[in-house]
Amino acid sequence: MGRDKALLPWPPAALADTFLSSAIHLFFSHVDEVLVVVGNNEAAVAPVVYANGASLVVNPDPTRGQFSSLRIGLREVLKRGRDAAMITLVDRPPVQAETLETLESAFERVIAQRKWAVIPEYQGKHGHPILAGREMLEAFLRAPETSNAREVEHAHQSQIEYVPVGDPLVALNVDTPEQYAALPPPLLHSS
Repeated sequence: MGRDKALLPWPPAALADTFLSSAIHLFFSHVDEVLVVVGNNEAAVAPVVYANGASLVVNPDPTRGQFSSLRIGLREVLKRGRDAAMITLVDRPPVQAETLETLESAFERVIAQRKWAVIPEYQGKHGHPILAGREMLEAFLRAPETSNAREVEHAHQSQIEYVPVGDPLVALNVDTPEQYAALPPPLLHSS
């Protein structure tokens, strides 16, 4: 992309909001605490995190990859006494508020069935955010450091409920300036 995707304006014409600030606002309407894991981008991202009331968690060795950042964030979640977490990437547009409500309802329903997590699915593609209970958090933490989130998810598919949603943002990746510029107008919403 050539710049930190978390700091891309959202919607693209916005003057103040970014992917990250919009996601923080969205999540605060559903959780009591928002943690943002940063690496080498700490100096650029910290002002957005703090200005929006979230907490910063630093990955001291981001060269170990995205999975190491996930694990550092999940350790902090457990350290703060939480038994569940909504997990998402900050380098994409935030999902629709209705998607979080759908995931929360599904999680409440399937937790009694001994499921560990709910994951949104749009047109057969799994996405984010993931709503994970303690068992899933621990599965991520027990996995070898060389694993990735997808491998852990696939190893525990029978404990996961995949929830169909009508929100294409759950599976959207924005990796190039062209993809960012091509975001369709119906996806442009403020959270």
